[in-house]
Amino acid sequence: MGFNLNFRDKSWAPVFSLDLKAKNSGRRNHNVICMSVQQASVPKVAVSPLELENATEPPLNLHKPKEPYTATIVSVERLVGPKAPGETCHIVIDHGGNVPYWEGQSYGVIPPGENPKKPGAPHNVRLYSIASTRYGDFFDGKTASLCVRRAVYYDPETGKEDPSKNGVCSNFLCNSKPGDKIQVTGPSGKIMLLPEDDPNATHIMIATGTGVAPYRGYLRRMFMESVPKFKFGGLAWLFLGVANSDSLLYDDEFTKYLNDYPNNFRYDRALSREQQNKNGGKMYVQDKIEEYSDEIFKLLDNGAHIYFCGLKGMMPGIQGTLKRVAEERGESWEEKLSLLKKNKQWHVEVY
Repeated sequence: MGFNLNFRDKSWAPVFSLDLKAKNSGRRNHNVICMSVQQASVPKVAVSPLELENATEPPLNLHKPKEPYTATIVSVERLVGPKAPGETCHIVIDHGGNVPYWEGQSYGVIPPGENPKKPGAPHNVRLYSIASTRYGDFFDGKTASLCVRRAVYYDPETGKEDPSKNGVCSNFLCNSKPGDKIQVTGPSGKIMLLPEDDPNATHIMIATGTGVAPYRGYLRRMFMESVPKFKFGGLAWLFLGVANSDSLLYDDEFTKYLNDYPNNFRYDRALSREQQNKNGGKMYVQDKIEEYSDEIFKLLDNGAHIYFCGLKGMMPGIQGTLKRVAEERGESWEEKLSLLKKNKQWHVEVY
């Protein structure tokens, strides 16, 4: 048995050698047995260096904006299909082990060129949630991955793209080529760190678009990597809101976890341009939350962690839904939210 590591779609799959004679003779039971073995014991990927598990506190601001680390682009790959509005890229950066981080943290990126508001000075730092575990996509602790949507500005009158107003950093990253240099700061952030004191905890993860980045790191740590100090036995539940099927990010990876760990992973997609909510309107992530609200509230009452990551415009709709559901249950949302924050169950990172 070996691993087929496919970095194009960021999925990995155990490869099983079937008895071809049995297969050709129509004895289908052999396939079934192989699948049941796969379900019972899904092989995980070895990671190194395991010294990355030794620190008791997360690394913070090892490289500041005035002294950024010069890293190297390894690869840039388009993540979305042709019918997705806009372009989102998966970018792997080689930091040589010099900018270690924990799942849920962010890197700062300083794009080349000078700040138009401060001639002669570099651009301001742009923060991006890291989309890989501390071991990176190659499991060796030397890379970090970012999930970046290209920011493009269209003139409202002409409807044409105005390159002068496009996002400087996102376009720099999406246009990068392997070998290009990149100025990195950080890592930063503690609010989205994955709590690991209870390996059997429940983690409810809510994302819109590239907000899925930190959850990809969590889920690889839970389900893909063989980490001696962290054996996940709880429930991870991902809600991802995007425009359509072509806009789904890391879908193959998440679907594999769903197949391999049906008791530990749930995955709900909200496709606003393809699905309808119960009122006949567009299906947004808050509509999915409402659909499962009873279950979610019970899990929160039992200590589940809940995370929100994505555009800040996602929060009013989600908060409104949670408030309405709480009131329908005869609860005060303000009191409940206050308790969730006090118990460190509530994690928000929006931009």
